[in-house]
Amino acid sequence: MTCWLLFLYTAAQSLRTGADQLETLLPLIKDKRVALVVNPTSLCRSTHLLDTLLHHQVNVVQVFAPEHGFRGTAEAGETVKDGKDTRTGIPIASLYGKNKKPTARQLEQTDVLIFDIQDTGARFYTYISTLYYVMQSCAEQRKKLIVLDRPNPCDYVDGPLRQPKYKGFVSLLPIPLLHGCTIGELAQMINGEGWLGKGVECRLQVIPIKGWKHGQPYSLPVRPSPNLPNDPAIAFYPSLCPFEGTSVSVGRGTLYPFQLLGSPLLAPSAPDDGTSSSGTFSFRFQPQPLKGYDSAPLHAGQYCYGLDLRKTPAPAGFSLEYILYFYKAYQSAGIADKFFSRASWFDLLMGTNQVRLDILGGKTEEEIRSRWTKELEAYRQMRKKYLIY
Repeated sequence: MTCWLLFLYTAAQSLRTGADQLETLLPLIKDKRVALVVNPTSLCRSTHLLDTLLHHQVNVVQVFAPEHGFRGTAEAGETVKDGKDTRTGIPIASLYGKNKKPTARQLEQTDVLIFDIQDTGARFYTYISTLYYVMQSCAEQRKKLIVLDRPNPCDYVDGPLRQPKYKGFVSLLPIPLLHGCTIGELAQMINGEGWLGKGVECRLQVIPIKGWKHGQPYSLPVRPSPNLPNDPAIAFYPSLCPFEGTSVSVGRGTLYPFQLLGSPLLAPSAPDDGTSSSGTFSFRFQPQPLKGYDSAPLHAGQYCYGLDLRKTPAPAGFSLEYILYFYKAYQSAGIADKFFSRASWFDLLMGTNQVRLDILGGKTEEEIRSRWTKELEAYRQMRKKYLIY
């Protein structure tokens, strides 16, 4: 075993998430009516948190399900429905459909909520928006929220900050594209910066991670959502997700989402010469409806020509390299006007329209990044107040 692998193995063995610390959690919820905000990442070692708490005779009265559902089978953007957990019979209320926030009625029979969901570190990963709405509801209904903290696998502070005009469920908080916080630290920031509005504050308790600190790598034991199946996909996700606002596929409908990039518009000009009309791409893949990943992927059934990133190191932070690379390929092919096929969605993911406008204006990555330097430094200073690790 190499020194690096030995280090990762030793770190994984000594690391304890908030959910792993039952000696701290169980006394806090003894004789309480408990609601959970959880998904498949909510593991206490290798057992789901719900099953663990029921084993310890905790009175779990309800489960709230975020995007992708309680068991993680719903696709990106698919409405999650209310129902019951087939394994335990516990009622499930959706927070990803018409209602993204627990209602007063739903919390009537609840004393305390527990939030335990693995984040990826990217602003547009919607579990942090769910955290915000849960905190807001708890503050308004005077319920306590316990956050079981987990490491951030993309632990960087990078990218543009969200501007007020581009506030939405994929860009709810005024933070950088990579926020450099754990879920627990973000919860403290939401409270401390007064982002819940109306002068309310959530009665919050964070159970911190043991055996982890910022900058330490973390390999997720279970995929956090259907299209982030492994560590490379998670690492590439912050830099590749904005492609969802373009006509370039990120590999949805394959077994390697967020590790492939391509478009039918970059097909080779001659079938066998190994070059495209831009003289760049010979690699191709064909998205197909794929159970457990995406039933209606972009460019389904068409060959997409582009890049295979499976053996390429992911950026250390956020990078515009691939966005600019493909935009220039579209320019070379004379189809630049077809690149930003969903410009408003691209802007929402970026949290600003300035990145898109700068790309259209021919600016370099360095020139584009310079626009958010001062705001990013101000955020870093503010962030220090809420760091736990």
